Amino acid sequence: MGDVVTYPSPYAEEKKTAYLGMVILIASWAMMFVSMFLVYGAVRFNAREWPPIGLPLPELGLPTLNTIVMLASSATIEFGLRAVRDGKPRMLAHMLLVTTLLGGVFVTIQYMVGVDLHAAGLGLDRGAYAAVLYGLSGIHAAHVALGIIALAVLTVFAYRGQYTAPRHLRVRLWSVYWHFVGVVWLAMYVLVFVV
Repeated sequence: MGDVVTYPSPYAEEKKTAYLGMVILIASWAMMFVSMFLVYGAVRFNAREWPPIGLPLPELGLPTLNTIVMLASSATIEFGLRAVRDGKPRMLAHMLLVTTLLGGVFVTIQYMVGVDLHAAGLGLDRGAYAAVLYGLSGIHAAHVALGIIALAVLTVFAYRGQYTAPRHLRVRLWSVYWHFVGVVWLAMYVLVFVV
């Protein structure tokens, strides 16, 4: 009897390439967010008072609620991944739908925070404090919106039965992205709203 030769699965190579692509994407966006946090820190460090005189300090209520929503959405996508690995692709579809809806709730609450700040007198024309605060929030919201669109597409595919235990790479990659926007939000919550 001859030797058995095993060949690596083409799918394994596709997974490595896809993960590398996601790592490069997230690393580039992470550098952007880090630079924005550094700008925020520089503005805050150089200010005589914080917030600058006459400008409102963001309230904690809605951002705290948003933190809970973001954490819940990270949990639901993980429950979905666990379900598909356990051979329950229908549960993945349900959890992706819940994650997508929670993402929509997050963006809605973030919009409400901006409306409240604007009503309290923090317009975009109010200097570096307002520019950095709205810049961070706006760019983060755009990344969340991109994630919501991707999650909605994944949800449709999941309800059509396209993901199985061995074949759900897209969902895994987008879950990494979703956790990334969650980590960025946690940093924003602590550095902008709490500290």
